[in-house]
Amino acid sequence: MTPLLLQLLPAFHLALGLLLAALTLAFLLRIVLTWYPQVDLKQGAWPLIAWPTEPVLAATRKVVSPIGGVDVTPVIWVGLLSLVRELLVGQQGLLSQVLMRAETLS
Repeated sequence: MTPLLLQLLPAFHLALGLLLAALTLAFLLRIVLTWYPQVDLKQGAWPLIAWPTEPVLAATRKVVSPIGGVDVTPVIWVGLLSLVRELLVGQQGLLSQVLMRAETLS
């Protein structure tokens, strides 16, 4: 790896971890909001949750229909994001391993 990449890797690792955590939290909030269908996602602070999640959920709903009238797409995305986060920036994740290897070589 080039020295510039090694310098940027810790910041990228942190930023990616925070982004994946924020998205997971947003989808967790969407799971809670499925329990309250009367909540208007266009009022109050809810657009901050709906804006990044709704396009992804709308596309997923075309593939996965509600089960028993319950929208399960946020649960699917929480699972996928958790898996990606663990594979990339988790304790044994790919970027974490590259970062640890780079630290031992320097």
